[in-house]
Amino acid sequence: MEIPGISPALLEVLGHSSFGPVALVGGAVRDLLLHRVHNDPWRGLPDLDLVVEGPAPALVQALQEQLGPGVIQRSQEHGAYGTVELELNLAGEPVLLDVATARREAYPVPAENPLVSFGSLADDLARRDFSINAMALDLASGALLDPHGGQQDLERRQLRFLHSGSVRDDPTRLVRGARYAARLGFVLEPSSTEQARITLDTWPWPWRPGDPPSQAPAALGTRLRMELALLLEHEPWVGALQALQQWGAFRLLDATLQADRAWLWRLRWAERLGLPLVVALVAGASDPLALAERLQLPHRQHRVLLQWLALRGRLRAGFPPPARGSAEQWCALLEAPGCSAAAVALALVCGTGPRRPLLRWLLRWRFLKAQRSATELLAAGVCRGPELGRQLRALRAERLRQERV
Repeated sequence: MEIPGISPALLEVLGHSSFGPVALVGGAVRDLLLHRVHNDPWRGLPDLDLVVEGPAPALVQALQEQLGPGVIQRSQEHGAYGTVELELNLAGEPVLLDVATARREAYPVPAENPLVSFGSLADDLARRDFSINAMALDLASGALLDPHGGQQDLERRQLRFLHSGSVRDDPTRLVRGARYAARLGFVLEPSSTEQARITLDTWPWPWRPGDPPSQAPAALGTRLRMELALLLEHEPWVGALQALQQWGAFRLLDATLQADRAWLWRLRWAERLGLPLVVALVAGASDPLALAERLQLPHRQHRVLLQWLALRGRLRAGFPPPARGSAEQWCALLEAPGCSAAAVALALVCGTGPRRPLLRWLLRWRFLKAQRSATELLAAGVCRGPELGRQLRALRAERLRQERV
């Protein structure tokens, strides 16, 4: 058996493990059938997901004994169910392994983290998102296990959910589907498209029987942020976001975003100006700060949104007056405490305020300094302290008054 990008020596050890049958599952099997190398999206290294029906740490121990010292560079165990993340180096070839005990999942509360218990390999495949990711390869016999028709869907180049409650159980499956659609050129199969439409038409739904509709559980917000990060940073994001909007899945974020037709323009400009794409996307929501909080965006991204909204408020209030604003006035506004270059860039991305002075400040005015340096002023007899600062500001203001808006 050969898997592109994976050392035959490693496959030999896994296929004859003394621990018991080891199955390769998930994206690595899908990509093998598509004649693609399956890499980790963050690090770009070959990435294998392995499932066993016994304790995963026991398999890791067996691997350490069979591979010898120095091959396993890193080993980290996660969670109560003993999933182990490994980084191997075989003859200079790095490989990532995730070793997991087969498990089953149940979603008593829609979109909340599932209840997990140990199970069989069949249970493990049944908990996955799409049929094309629900195949396994027995590394001892080389037999392909395909209980959900993944091969047929690969041939048809389509994405099909495993069951009728898939989207309701975990709406992030739609974001993953958009990633696969953009990366592989697949389409959402008709019954899955209908499932997405029917489920999303009732969004947001009650999370527990008898409760009124409300915002999603915090766990879902975190998972959405992680999936969006993968989509925006490591996938053909234009096609992926177009698929999400076509499926109606922007409603998972915000109803206003679902109707938004300017997101592509915003994100293209954000890319040019070096802004995080997720910030430019969230800025189109009806309440960007609320969405940022629900997604648990990093503090620095949340701060940029907050600064941009404050700047937008001041610009809408008419300061500085667009018809009379000078470079000096614009610098006073844009360099005030609580503003930043990122907030100004976001204002440009979102069409907030007059474009020309914002762009001139971002590209030129903020870099202009006084004609004379502090050292020169001190040599000329200016005292250190407030007077030196006042002189430097006055000289810079004089230079700014020569600039055209």
